Amino acid sequence: MLEIRDLTKSFGGVQASQAVTMTMPQGGITSLIGPNGAGKTTLFALITGFHKPDSGSVRFLGEDITGMPPEAIAKRGMIRTFQTVQPFAGQSVRDNIAVGAHLKLRRRADALAKAEAVAHQVGLGDRLDMDAAALTVAGRKRLEVARALATDPKLILFDEVLAGLNPSEIRDVIPVIQAIRDSGVTILLIEHVMQAVMSLSDYTWVLNQGTLIAEGPPREVVSNPGVIEAYLGKGMAERIAKREAASA
Repeated sequence: MLEIRDLTKSFGGVQASQAVTMTMPQGGITSLIGPNGAGKTTLFALITGFHKPDSGSVRFLGEDITGMPPEAIAKRGMIRTFQTVQPFAGQSVRDNIAVGAHLKLRRRADALAKAEAVAHQVGLGDRLDMDAAALTVAGRKRLEVARALATDPKLILFDEVLAGLNPSEIRDVIPVIQAIRDSGVTILLIEHVMQAVMSLSDYTWVLNQGTLIAEGPPREVVSNPGVIEAYLGKGMAERIAKREAASA
């Protein structure tokens, strides 16, 4: 479904993405993990047209979409969310979700009907007439998911959709993401919440300093010494290795 080849991007003297190559099949959930500053959000921006790569290519459903504007990519069925959720203040939850629906639906009535259906799907059905600015952090995260889902996507890129949520809220949102996958939408997610990575992902890629350093099933990836070191530092990686050797 998604093919990235040698994707490279620099900002000044900093290489945010260094010849990143990855292939993602249709269906299921793939995660992208890595420490802060690894280049994960930059990679999302390159894939979805918010940044133009210095070199490399992005193919979606067999079509080269490299350098296309975000709206053109969204109309082809790929949409992303953002870490910072910014609802349209002064507008209802229903109207906020309808903004996403209008990408493909011209009639206002159709967009509002789509917004209502999606709101129920993500657990906002009882807050359709609430001012979106009055939502809690958890509610705003669901709203961001709903706006993306309202575009009728084939592939959604979730950028830390669980960030800022407490453990109970995370447990409540995980089934929502699983239901989206079960409806036929493919998902690529950036996530630091390892509980979610382990329970949601079929396959995981690890990015560090703009370079992919590991890939595989999540349980294998998180035990990789290089991944542990990237997240926790060399000293912690060595201590974990010693503990594992002692218990073997």
